[in-house]
Amino acid sequence: MEIWLWILVVILICAILLLAVKIVLLQKSADEIREGLAHKFMTETNTLIDISSRDRHMRRLAADLNDQLRYLRSERLRYQQGNLEIRESITNISHDLRTPLTAIYGYLDLLKKSKSPEDTARYLHIIENRMDALKMLTEELFRYFTVSSSISDASYERVVLSSALEEILSAYYAALKKSRIEPKVTLPENKITCLLNKSALSRIFANIIGNAIKYSDGDLIITLSENGEITFSNHASKLNELQVMRLFDRFYTVETASNSTGLGLYIAKDLTEQMGGTIRADYANQVLCISLRFPHPDPETQ
Repeated sequence: MEIWLWILVVILICAILLLAVKIVLLQKSADEIREGLAHKFMTETNTLIDISSRDRHMRRLAADLNDQLRYLRSERLRYQQGNLEIRESITNISHDLRTPLTAIYGYLDLLKKSKSPEDTARYLHIIENRMDALKMLTEELFRYFTVSSSISDASYERVVLSSALEEILSAYYAALKKSRIEPKVTLPENKITCLLNKSALSRIFANIIGNAIKYSDGDLIITLSENGEITFSNHASKLNELQVMRLFDRFYTVETASNSTGLGLYIAKDLTEQMGGTIRADYANQVLCISLRFPHPDPETQ
């Protein structure tokens, strides 16, 4: 009986020792996690928490914390990038507003001193053009800040893409004709519908067509395919591949484009992505092609 008692005591002592060792190792792991977190928060390092313990629970805890560190790191980078973009945007806005205002004041001063009717008419014409550019800039800025907020899910409706294209082309008929652009439109026999915000879709189409009016050599081909992809293509010999790569950048303007704010295609991209779609620009053989695609197009038999 005493032997069994001693065996039980030995087993209990071993269990206590193992438990003590386990507790010490867990404490060590907890200290490693605590020190690791403190180090990650205090520095800009990209390393993650690493612990010496083999305990699956502690390693799972460290893995979960590493996931949160990755998320915090991405959010920090996004925040920093956002601050840079805001500062850059303010600088660009200030410059874009100051340029026409400076020209207006300069020509107003010349207008005061002018005694020639021809010079007066020319100065007034220039001032009017600068006022139009300023008006367009402020309108684009208003649209940008209006659409930068999220589109409400309640505002979505079933939109027939071909009908939306026909409506925007009718609205831009005069502007296209003035630029001597005769658009060629190819639509499928079946109606292609998507669940979209109709107002946002019209803004996207309008901004893309407005871009074509600025850069087109005189043509515009619009195609809606059976799979719901919409392409706007035109010859644009004044552009190059590097410029096309930046067309969707906020406030990016091409020097050859007159009265351009650099917001049109950025707004189109922002609205497209808000509705779950994709937009891209390709350039080959001096042809600019902007392609749009929205999720879950639904073909209907007419």
